[in-house]
Amino acid sequence: MLSIETLNIHYGDVHVVRNLNLHIAKGEILALVGPTGCGKSSALRAIAGLLEPSKGEIRIDGQATTNDNFVPPEKRSAGMVFQDFALFPHLNVEENVGFRVSESSQVDLWLSNLGLKAFRESMPETLSGGQKQRVALARSLAHQPKLLLLDEPLSNLDAALKIDLRLQIRHAIKKAGVTAIWVTHDQNEAMAIGDRVAVMREGRIVQVDTPEKCYEAPNSRFVAKFFGDGSFLKGIASETGAETAIGLHPFVHTNGAFLPSANSVSQVEVLIRPHDIDLIEETPGNATVQTQAYEGETRHYLVQLDSGETLEARLSHEHRIQPETRVRAVVKSRHPLVAFHLKKNQPST
Repeated sequence: MLSIETLNIHYGDVHVVRNLNLHIAKGEILALVGPTGCGKSSALRAIAGLLEPSKGEIRIDGQATTNDNFVPPEKRSAGMVFQDFALFPHLNVEENVGFRVSESSQVDLWLSNLGLKAFRESMPETLSGGQKQRVALARSLAHQPKLLLLDEPLSNLDAALKIDLRLQIRHAIKKAGVTAIWVTHDQNEAMAIGDRVAVMREGRIVQVDTPEKCYEAPNSRFVAKFFGDGSFLKGIASETGAETAIGLHPFVHTNGAFLPSANSVSQVEVLIRPHDIDLIEETPGNATVQTQAYEGETRHYLVQLDSGETLEARLSHEHRIQPETRVRAVVKSRHPLVAFHLKKNQPST
């Protein structure tokens, strides 16, 4: 439904998007995620037609736009939802949703679908942030776009509201059958929203995959660190697994062609998530607890291994281990861990 080929965007001498290629199927929600300044919002604005790229082709439902054949925003069959809501302050909810909508039945449909019927005569200044964002979404969907573009739509809302609202919005988009790109810098939001996730770094897409694969099988240290907490332990990999300071672990290798055999070993870094670890109070043990932080349902620990490496662990709040306590850190997860092949002088990515 959406196809992007070699998209490049410059702001003067600054190259913000570099040879971006992306293909999104009809009805799919793609979460475009990355740190601030990586180029994700610029890419979205180029897709919407609000920004003219330096190079590349954007094809929406068969309609192509390039530098030589630029299609204006109003002819792209794309709706956009902004982080600041962009509602008309002098129009009530029904008038905002129905602005330039040709079929009035669509206004009633989306007021109902998004729980806004009771607010149809309300003015924007009387609404909460979540209500305003639902009005903005209803306005876009009432136009029956082929493509919906959402630029950090929940960034101005409080954390508790975000979790509930992102699921409501995902459900509404799926119900409409609209193809969507959801831009965010929040990895948890991206995993909850996207059928697939595209991870950007410094203007390039570095991985496109399901949320599960991005978290469980990241293709680089950058993606691994971006999607949740984790520690990297040095290890020696062989046919039987990776030997680290806390034991031997089966692993999945994700970067490079290295495949250990009976006659080969290699240096690797093993990704260990906090929930992979258990801490057992034991002397002599293999580590010392440095810090403990209460998180409600869980407690987060930072421990220093006798090897000098540090490791994060997240245990039930019922476990309370004081700093300076000697413990034995063990891997409790049964799934293979992700390992990254270390080449000589290879930088951490």
